[in-house]
Amino acid sequence: MASEGGPDLVTFSEAARRVKAESIAPSMSHQRVSQLSRTDPNFPAKQQVGRAWVADWNELREYFTQHQAKAAQRDRRRKPADNPPTPKDPA
Repeated sequence: MASEGGPDLVTFSEAARRVKAESIAPSMSHQRVSQLSRTDPNFPAKQQVGRAWVADWNELREYFTQHQAKAAQRDRRRKPADNPPTPKDPA
């Protein structure tokens, strides 16, 4: 963990693990994180350390939280149930 106020640099694999562990998204892979880093202009700044790419988890958490909210608008399976279905009468 980083000191208070400093960056918490994580690899894309660790970012994917944290997204799932914090229940930000039901699933996430390091490949998906990498894809988003290449294709989404809103993806937080990244840097290469050796062969791995890293980014600040504090920025990634906010990014993935916003990304998940957009996904929920598109995918009914991710939306909270406002009106849960009622059982049908067996009549």
